Amino acid sequence: MATATAITWPDRYVPGTTDNYVSNEVIAKDITATKIWSLLSDITKWETYYWNCAEITPPDSGPILEKGNGFSFSIFGFPRLPCTVEESISPSKGEPGRLAWQAITDGEGGEKLYVYHAWIVEDLEGGRVRILTQESQIGSVFKDFARRKPNPMLNGHQD
Repeated sequence: MATATAITWPDRYVPGTTDNYVSNEVIAKDITATKIWSLLSDITKWETYYWNCAEITPPDSGPILEKGNGFSFSIFGFPRLPCTVEESISPSKGEPGRLAWQAITDGEGGEKLYVYHAWIVEDLEGGRVRILTQESQIGSVFKDFARRKPNPMLNGHQD
């Protein structure tokens, strides 16, 4: 039995230890991981398919997200998040694409908010592709999200 590729989590963000964690997965046909990667790794494309994303500032090096790049954007009504790309590996034959970013910012009252968001994009047999996106969050605002049904982060990411 094959094992699904998993997100590589930094210790601070391991699911089940943070204030909120969401996971969304889609398996689609008639598209490739390379095609999805071209949209995911180019931050200027995000607003074309993700309605909740705005105020994008690409890295100084250009729109393609590479490990170590800084960028910012706003999402879910939050002020612009300063982000750092933690992982950026394009998909290749037999290997999944991986993209992850971290944001550390000030919340209300100066509380630090921590977010780690990661994707896996991989080709599957039969002309299918798996898209996994997961996010782990730390901060009181995220505790509130975790209690809400439905969880706004879960639904927002599924969109």
